Amino acid sequence: MPDIVSQQISRFVEDGFIILRGIASQTQCEAILERSRVAIQDNTEPIEYEADLHYPGAPSSRFVHGGGTPRRLLDAFSRGHEFQAWCGEREVVDWLRSYFQRDVVCSMTHHNCVMTKHGSFGSSTGWHRDLRYWHFGRGDLVSSWLALGTENATNGGLSFIPGSHRMKLESDRFDSALFLRSETPENRSLIATAVSPCLAAGDVVLFHARTLHSAGRNQDARTKISLVFTYHADDDLPKPGTRSASRPGVRIPEDPLAARVHLAHN
Repeated sequence: MPDIVSQQISRFVEDGFIILRGIASQTQCEAILERSRVAIQDNTEPIEYEADLHYPGAPSSRFVHGGGTPRRLLDAFSRGHEFQAWCGEREVVDWLRSYFQRDVVCSMTHHNCVMTKHGSFGSSTGWHRDLRYWHFGRGDLVSSWLALGTENATNGGLSFIPGSHRMKLESDRFDSALFLRSETPENRSLIATAVSPCLAAGDVVLFHARTLHSAGRNQDARTKISLVFTYHADDDLPKPGTRSASRPGVRIPEDPLAARVHLAHN
């Protein structure tokens, strides 16, 4: 394992997230963006709409002004070879293999989506752990968030609470939807430690499924678009009978050529 990767993994284990700069090329980003924008324009299903979740700032229903605003283009893996190629991106997968010390599987059930945040009707997302609704043996999952343009606190970029993946938090610190209750003094103190990294197109954030994170509304006129896949070790299996087990994941082979063939024909 290269020294830089070992250092990054140590930082990830400590903080619960790590930023890898400039992983995707401009050509890769532009190709994924073009596919995504066409899918948004054509309303290519499956799509999760802002109005479906009723998060703060979202339209009240699909039948009001802005009700057709997409939040996520679901099943990104099936939307074209650009998405499949990124799912198997060697630099990211090799990093994950070094972290897991196992072969890597990409979940088709969790994330596997293009995240969009529109300036007019994009909602904010409260502090939460992704693992709240995911069901795996160890629950050691890592999400790869690819910025396809500039991301920061102004346009609804991600914020993280460093080290929160290692914290044991009592259930009464969360509301019924398992969002961190922001009104309590102890939670406010925790939220005060949050960081909001600035990303450029091609940057990747890897974050643990237990890391508390949030995202505000997009105050920019331009729509922010990101691509997100979630990975786990091949021996950290979804629990039978849960949504996590409803679709088989995609195993990413170690050999780059085998990976391209496997991903293209899965």
